[in-house]
Amino acid sequence: MLKNIPSILSPELLKVLMEMGHGDDLVIGDGNFPAASIAKRLLRLDGHGVPEVLEAVLKLFPLDPYVKKPVALMEIVPGDKVKPDIWQSYRNIINREYESFTEFEFIERYAFYERAKKAYAVVATSEYALYANIILKKGVVN
Repeated sequence: MLKNIPSILSPELLKVLMEMGHGDDLVIGDGNFPAASIAKRLLRLDGHGVPEVLEAVLKLFPLDPYVKKPVALMEIVPGDKVKPDIWQSYRNIINREYESFTEFEFIERYAFYERAKKAYAVVATSEYALYANIILKKGVVN
């Protein structure tokens, strides 16, 4: 056991977060995200939702300050009548760690999948909310 590390973060996920470098992407996918077919490195956190994983990851993970939008979401497919309330939860979580955070990058669904294929790792969750997938770009520790 270690002190001050959120217990939701598995040893495998901690290792991956340590391996990642500046500019690498981390995807946290919802329960519908095709994580296994997309991921170069797949980490499973079954039984957990994206907000709790995001909150734990951001305790250790610096967002990239050198890009305008270091956090990306999958945009709503045209014609889909879903209002992702979970996005406000993400904003609240990110703002607690990064007061300077202003806005998300929104990526078209298939472009999101392509970017996720290039991500350093994908964390699969059991999140049931729609459009709950998120990409974090890693920054530097200073």
